[in-house]
Order: sequence, then structure tokens, then C-alpha cells
Amino acid sequence: MNHDPGPEAAAALAEPVAEAARRPVSLGAARVRIGTASWTDPTMTRPGVFYPPGADNAEERLRYYASLFPVVEVDATYYALPSRQMGELWLERTPPEFTFDIKAHALMTGQPSEVKRLPKEIREALPAELAAKSRIYGKDLPNELQDAIWEAFRDGIIPLHSAGKLGAVFLQYPRWFFPSNESRDAIAEAKQRLGDIPLAVEFRNASWLNEKNAARTIDFLERHAIPFVMVDAPQGMRSSLPPVTAVTSPDLAVVRFHGRRTETWEAKGIPVVERFRYLYSSDELGEWVPRIRQAAEQVKDVHVLMNNCYANYGTTNARQIASMLEES
Repeated sequence: MNHDPGPEAAAALAEPVAEAARRPVSLGAARVRIGTASWTDPTMTRPGVFYPPGADNAEERLRYYASLFPVVEVDATYYALPSRQMGELWLERTPPEFTFDIKAHALMTGQPSEVKRLPKEIREALPAELAAKSRIYGKDLPNELQDAIWEAFRDGIIPLHSAGKLGAVFLQYPRWFFPSNESRDAIAEAKQRLGDIPLAVEFRNASWLNEKNAARTIDFLERHAIPFVMVDAPQGMRSSLPPVTAVTSPDLAVVRFHGRRTETWEAKGIPVVERFRYLYSSDELGEWVPRIRQAAEQVKDVHVLMNNCYANYGTTNARQIASMLEES
């Protein structure tokens, strides 16, 4: 199969299953919500790709997306802290049962953030040596500013949480986040900081699930009732986690599909969307149907999110796997 056939070919594949993902799929007692990791990517908002004529602003696009899918992942919060005003707008523009999963800000998971994208009050409070840098890491911040980052993030998503529209905060840890007592303590601290806000953890270093560490990793997450984010992603690299089924919370299981574009997965200096420019085949999606069904036997909710958000590839694959789950 051609995994990059273009939007027109992907649209043709989506047409027969256009209604499949509109509502959660019921698998036993579990609800499976299926959606994408973006609704605003420029390749997705181009005329004729996914949105109908007239859906040409942020409000109309979200309203349209939410009429077709019951969940979305917000990745913009990784780059810029969410504002309460934005959270209130998302709340107003989506149906009562719609769910948002929110990616944690970079500084919350040990990754760098551009100084210019931080809120003014935090920028002005930075020590001079940090304010002069273009990018900073959370570990370099004074304790009070680390606290301010977490508090600002919580404040921005409180409207969604209070309304019952927040699924989970996704803590995606980087390749240099290795399994260690220090790393496990950082995850436990994140859970404590988020309080009653649910979270889920995704690793980008294969050593978390190698022969030495897999049992300990799963046991740790189970003890803290933190969902392990299952992934479909390119294999054979340091960041490659195997496509395992691991349910570590009774409330939520998460599966994220990153595509299988090996040549761009760890490449530097390319647009992010190119890393995920991959349309799954029906056979590849079918590999996950029994895994998702297995996960659904152990939890209340399952979130399946397509991160292959180039053009309409993610929305097409979301509809296809929804149809497969309904028929299986």
C-alpha cells in the first residue's frame, strides 16, 4: 500500500465510514472514544482537505470536528501554556459529551521551552541568565517558577475539568528520560501536582519496556493507577516502544498512533508534520483491534488517538478503526 497517497485518496477511503467515529464505540461496559491529535494543523485546514467551505476560523473548525468525533488531543499546550479563556472557549464550542485530552507543557516533562512563548509574568520573573536564553529547561528554574508553570497549566484547563470534559493530561517524556528512581519520582510528583486531574504517561525510550525494566515499569504505573500510553510507532530505534497491550489503570487506557514513517521518526530539522505523514493500511489498523478490545475489558474508557495528522490521514484512519471495532 502507498502510505502517502494524498488527501483525495484518503478522502475516498473515509467516505464509506464517514459516520463511524461520531459517537463512542461500546465494547462491553467500556466506551471507546476515537479521534485525532489535532484539528488545526495547516495541512488539515487547507481548503477541500477535511473542513467544509465556511469552516475557516478556529470556532467553526472545532465545532465541525466535534460533530464528527467524540475526543481530540490538544498538542498546542506542549508549546504554550493554556489560558483559562481558551479553556472556556473550547468548552462552549463542543457538545456536552465531548472530551479533550491535553498534552502537558514541555517544561512539565523535562523538555525545553521557548522563552518568548511563556506568559509575560513568568518571563519577567526569570533570573537574568535564563531570560537571556532562547530556550530553557524546567530543571533550571527556581522552585517558585516551577510551581508557577504547573499552576498556570492547571488554571488553563480547570474549565474543562470542572465541566467533565477533560479526559487526561498526557505527560510525554523525552528520549533522554531513562528508567530510574529519579524518573519514577518525577512521575509521582507530577501526579501529586495535578491532584484530581487525571494523567497518562507516554515514554519515548525503549528501555522502559526492555527485559530488565518492563515488569517494574508496569508495576509502578499500576501502583499509582497511572495509564500507560500504548503506542504504534516506527520500530528499531532508541525511542521505539513495542506495540504492547498494557492496562495500568481501571479508569482509562490510551492508544496513540504515530504512523510508521521510519526515515523521519528521529530525523532532525524537519517539520513536525512530516514525521507523522503516514496513512495506515486496513491491515495495520486491524492489528490493534484485538488489543483495543482486550484493553476495553479492563477499563471504563479507552481513548484512541491518531497522531498521523498530515492532511486528512488521521481523520480517515480514525473512522476506519472505529468501523472495524464496531464490526468486530
